[in-house]
Amino acid sequence: MTEFPTTRLDGKVAVVTGASSGIGFACAQAMSEAGAKVVLVGRDRERLDECAAGCGERIVVEAELSSDDAPALIVDRTLEAFDSVNVLLHMAGIFWPNPIEKAPLEDFDTQWRVNVRAPYALTQAALPHMRKDDSVIFVSSIAGQIAFPNSSAYCATKGAVELLTKALAVELAPRGIRVNAIAPGNIRTPMNEEMLKSKDYEQMYLDGTPYGRVGLVEDVAPLAVFLASDAARYIHGESILVDGGWAAR
Repeated sequence: MTEFPTTRLDGKVAVVTGASSGIGFACAQAMSEAGAKVVLVGRDRERLDECAAGCGERIVVEAELSSDDAPALIVDRTLEAFDSVNVLLHMAGIFWPNPIEKAPLEDFDTQWRVNVRAPYALTQAALPHMRKDDSVIFVSSIAGQIAFPNSSAYCATKGAVELLTKALAVELAPRGIRVNAIAPGNIRTPMNEEMLKSKDYEQMYLDGTPYGRVGLVEDVAPLAVFLASDAARYIHGESILVDGGWAAR
């Protein structure tokens, strides 16, 4: 009988950024449930501790990801605790919608630093410690594949993540390291809760979603577990939409 690779993460060490909120919070707990030792990274210590309470073997690293010393701090703390880095899950991100006429350049720079530069720098810092069958997972967005008005800076950062995923996949696949991305659609998280308070906005999104509802963090977390697992060992350079069919119309 064929022995299929498993989606379990036993023995793996997973670093999850953005673990203090939203999708990152759910992904950290899902990876722990799948057997991984998790490193929970974020800025809000109270929320990190709340996430940690739902995990098994774990450590918490409070860090500002856009700072230059954050990558070394996160990698060093991970190695001190668990002696390896097998999964990098880059879930931290910011979304500051604004028409281009009103958008300060500083807002573009900040979104770029958090959404693109920070995961790039952390990947760079962790790579010397990663081996065959390890996995890097970026968080993109439906906005990295489809243009949305009043979101040009955010779309630009997520478009960059899309191509960064492919470029690093081609570069690292010969070493056996997988690089992929998750591209969520509209998910109920603190990042977009203000917009979803508008019934008109929510109805607009529902009208455009074949599946007929806004996504939940629980819809995304299992995909992160799969991409981190050996079951995804032949998947390289992909960005997988989790959007209820929005982009398929």
